[in-house]
Amino acid sequence: MTTEHIPRYLAGADSDPLMIVMAVILIVVILIAGVLYFKLHAVPEHIAHGKNHTQVQLIAVLTILALFTHNNIFWVAALVLAVVEFPDFLAPLKSIAKSLEIIAKSKSEHKGVTPDDTEVIVKESETNQENKEC
Repeated sequence: MTTEHIPRYLAGADSDPLMIVMAVILIVVILIAGVLYFKLHAVPEHIAHGKNHTQVQLIAVLTILALFTHNNIFWVAALVLAVVEFPDFLAPLKSIAKSLEIIAKSKSEHKGVTPDDTEVIVKESETNQENKEC
């Protein structure tokens, strides 16, 4: 039997077309799987950027740690940080401090003390407290 009668999809003396097709398919599948893997690891970062999260850098570091160490707990922690909204504790404290400052200024005006004097009095009281602690 001569090689002219052998179908093209079978391996001949010149080349193997099915092996070439499968090699190309294998390379494409590996590249697609790699892209999907990196996209999956970037999900917490994308969520954090979308919500304009305050801890974007921490989430990014956790996702990079998960990527290089293959510890899934870092990725889960990054995902939880990205999804959970933490309450703003700083705003009420700033409001309280502002209110106390207004109250202190109003009391100093009633006593005839200028606001500049109250700053000096506050600084003196702080140094006295530091001296008592020593």
